[in-house]
Amino acid sequence: MVEQLTREKIAQQADIRIEAPRVTAPTDRTFELPTGLYATTVALFLGFIGTLALGFGNPEMVIPFVIFALFVVAGFGVPAIWTRLAPTTKSKPKTWSRFRQDGIMTAYGRTSARDATVQVLILPSLIFAWGLVCVTIAALV
Repeated sequence: MVEQLTREKIAQQADIRIEAPRVTAPTDRTFELPTGLYATTVALFLGFIGTLALGFGNPEMVIPFVIFALFVVAGFGVPAIWTRLAPTTKSKPKTWSRFRQDGIMTAYGRTSARDATVQVLILPSLIFAWGLVCVTIAALV
């Protein structure tokens, strides 16, 4: 029924490997989006902060607005740096023409460039518009 295995029996049958060969797949960190979309997103967020800074210009608010801008730059700068880190790859961000031709692959299937652009830029655009509305209301009241 049950056989007791000793270390010697296990060692006779075991295939012991000290070091396994390391196989690395090519690394793609481009997110399949053109750089222009990334830069537009950053510009819209910084535009929101700039709009509020100009609209509510107060010397006491300089430091908070600078901190907000630094957070946006760091939040988008770290991933931008991460795409260029080792291991070096041959993958490059898509050009705008290639993006328009192929679109991108999402978890739900292939998405056209127009739809992907709307998905990427809708929130930053709404936030920027919200900043404009807030400043306009504050100026009129």
